[in-house]
Amino acid sequence: MIDRRLFIHFDWTLMGIVLLIASIGILNLYSITGHWEIYGTPVYLKQTLWLLMGLVLMITVAFIEYRFYSDFAYVVYIISIFFLLVVLGFGTVSSGAQRWIRVGFINLQPSELVKISFILALAKYFQRPVGREGYSLKHLAFPFFILVIPLILILKQPDLGTAIVLLLVFFSVLLFVKIRWSSLLAIVLVGASVLPLVWRFLKEYQKKRIVTFFDPDSDPLGAGYHLIQSKIAVGSGGITGKGFMQGTQSKLGFLPEQQTDFIFSVLGEEWGLIGSLMIVLLYFFLILWGLRIAVQAKDRYGAIISFGVVAMLFWHILINIGMVLGLMPVVGIPLPLLSYGGSFLISTLIGIGLLLNVSMRRYLF
Repeated sequence: MIDRRLFIHFDWTLMGIVLLIASIGILNLYSITGHWEIYGTPVYLKQTLWLLMGLVLMITVAFIEYRFYSDFAYVVYIISIFFLLVVLGFGTVSSGAQRWIRVGFINLQPSELVKISFILALAKYFQRPVGREGYSLKHLAFPFFILVIPLILILKQPDLGTAIVLLLVFFSVLLFVKIRWSSLLAIVLVGASVLPLVWRFLKEYQKKRIVTFFDPDSDPLGAGYHLIQSKIAVGSGGITGKGFMQGTQSKLGFLPEQQTDFIFSVLGEEWGLIGSLMIVLLYFFLILWGLRIAVQAKDRYGAIISFGVVAMLFWHILINIGMVLGLMPVVGIPLPLLSYGGSFLISTLIGIGLLLNVSMRRYLF
């Protein structure tokens, strides 16, 4: 039976921020795809259906006591790894990547759901502190193990963007739970030493994206094309933008991946600097509110879950906006609640559901 006090303490502020950003995302998708000649359901309607489904899951996750998830955290993690293996064996190939599995009439991207299971697994392991000194390298063997397995499987797809986010969430959580500085220094040195090895295993197009980040004009019609067109779109928006559905870069097809990775470019072109700053401000409040939930959580498990979700959202926002502005290499990371994509939207809303869960129960324990 659901405690009626949960309705009293429901976090309407967080809910309002999420619904506002998601609504702007639907409008932006309508502006991008409303003129497309397509068969079947329009993209913005598909995203609306995913949003409604995600909101149902979000509320469901929010009202099941989060300490219950601790009992099944490793089970959920193992199931998510199983689906990654299924993707490698039977996944759908699109644009040279094998990231999706067909479930009925929809395509699911298991790597998105791995982020949530990974956060739950980390929270379960770190929920018991080891002492005032913090975690040493010997304590981090198991967390590294549960990081490396999905990391390898996701890079095999290949999906460099998701792998990077997973890695950044991991190190963010390590800093939150307190790792010894000597251990952190050792990890950084080892990480730096294996970078040349990582470079060797990158796909050729991934290497080109990194190279053209430093010099986009070196390949303006190839790897640098995305970045150049994105900067043109954002810059042409000026202060107030060209107006809703008036973006020429997107309407004329110059801007690639405009409904997913480069959706912020469309927003900058049509809404200008003022509209872009509004979105950034909404994201700022979302991250700040999430950190507030983590700080006020009544137990360590809830605090780590909250911080893990906030870290996931933060790195997505920072890298995507930095990417479209030419401040970071193009790695294919979508923007939370704005970019088109069912699996990504579902995983984001499940994460928000966990934040709501911890927020409501800080008064009950």
